[in-house]
Amino acid sequence: MAYQYTNSKGTKYYLHGRTTQLKSGKERTLYFFAKEQKEGVLDKVPEGYTVSESPNGLPVLKKKG
Repeated sequence: MAYQYTNSKGTKYYLHGRTTQLKSGKERTLYFFAKEQKEGVLDKVPEGYTVSESPNGLPVLKKKG
């Protein structure tokens, strides 16, 4: 089941992750929230991250500590 976050306005968002290759050859995973479940939907928040809400109501991932 996909990780779902409901913001203070009552809108539901689903967490996604997409791995991309950088010009240096390294791989990096980009995390983002979307209103619909698309390819790359995640079941849980990645370890070391927390979900917070921006002032305009959009959910964002932040690194812990």
